[in-house]
Amino acid sequence: MRKRIAILGSTGSIGTQALDIIKTHKDKFEVVALSAHKNIALLKEQMGDFKPEQVTITDTKCYNTFLKDNKYNITLNHGLDGLKEMISSIDIDIVLIAIVGVAALEIAHYILDQGIDIALANKECIVAGGELLISKAKDKGARIIPVDSEHSAIFQCLQGCEDDSDIKNIYLTASGGPFKDMDIDNLHNVTPAQALRHPNWDMGNKITIDSATLMNKGLEVIEAKWLFNLDIDRVKVVVHPQSIVHSMVEFIDNSIIANMGVPDMRLPILYAFTYPRRLDTDIELNLYEMGNLTFERPDMVKFPCLSLAYEAMRIGGSMPIALNAGNEIAVYKFLEGDIGFTTIPKMVEKAMNIHLRDLIHDPTLEQVLYIDKSIREQLV
Repeated sequence: MRKRIAILGSTGSIGTQALDIIKTHKDKFEVVALSAHKNIALLKEQMGDFKPEQVTITDTKCYNTFLKDNKYNITLNHGLDGLKEMISSIDIDIVLIAIVGVAALEIAHYILDQGIDIALANKECIVAGGELLISKAKDKGARIIPVDSEHSAIFQCLQGCEDDSDIKNIYLTASGGPFKDMDIDNLHNVTPAQALRHPNWDMGNKITIDSATLMNKGLEVIEAKWLFNLDIDRVKVVVHPQSIVHSMVEFIDNSIIANMGVPDMRLPILYAFTYPRRLDTDIELNLYEMGNLTFERPDMVKFPCLSLAYEAMRIGGSMPIALNAGNEIAVYKFLEGDIGFTTIPKMVEKAMNIHLRDLIHDPTLEQVLYIDKSIREQLV
């Protein structure tokens, strides 16, 4: 029997790569639901190729436009309520959440509440609401399977490890981004076009900018703390420019297990779909040709976003919500040309300072969403 898969954010980078995987393994997977925000042209192509049972469009204007030209015999839904209706009315084995930003939090919480497994490709929702999602998954017996290459690597390295106390540290690898070797005094001249040229990975705009500032790694540190139930100080970052080692686990006997592979997101996506089994692929790492592998400490002075993420997690409570909201606004403003590259961490720090007086130790879902909205309004 084929595994029934829903893809939220099907027109983005992760969504399209997931559909590429499914197209290669049509005998193993079936697409039963898709969602998109604004890229209706691509969504129509996907509907024609995969014939899902239902589709949701979250942007109101695009939804209304699509209604006038809906030539498909497919149930069409709108907005967050439409996503919930789609999830609850279809038999689904696993949902790939590839929606960008904290907007994915509420629907992720809802999916887990239905007892449905999640393949999580969105780090912002677990940064803002990690305790809520982990608790809900445990309560409903649902699984959160990471799709981020680093967390997928850790997840794979920990197979067979039955006791968290056996883990000494985990190491999340970072390419260092396009400005790893740039002099710190020149970073203020960086343009959006330069920042979008990631040296190794093909990703969406937001995550690519986060990679350039190292905020992507900061968010992953917080995500790893929740996913693997570790103290924040046991989650380390190591710069590995070749992006061949995707992450590592160091055990208490000082042995280290590493996950290696070519930098291709289709591998962690496929593993999330097939876990705990594996399928054959043509994505092959040639050990004889990969060259030297190097590792170094991250420069947190040059890239302060990483240290801000550690600080937010050490403060705890609702502070990671402020960190994430500040970063999303700052990245958007940078991409629009409204602020400079080095202003991004300054805006994140401002968001954290704004929120410090209103810190909540155990925020509810409603409080998480309120804090996120409030921080954004104060920064815009």
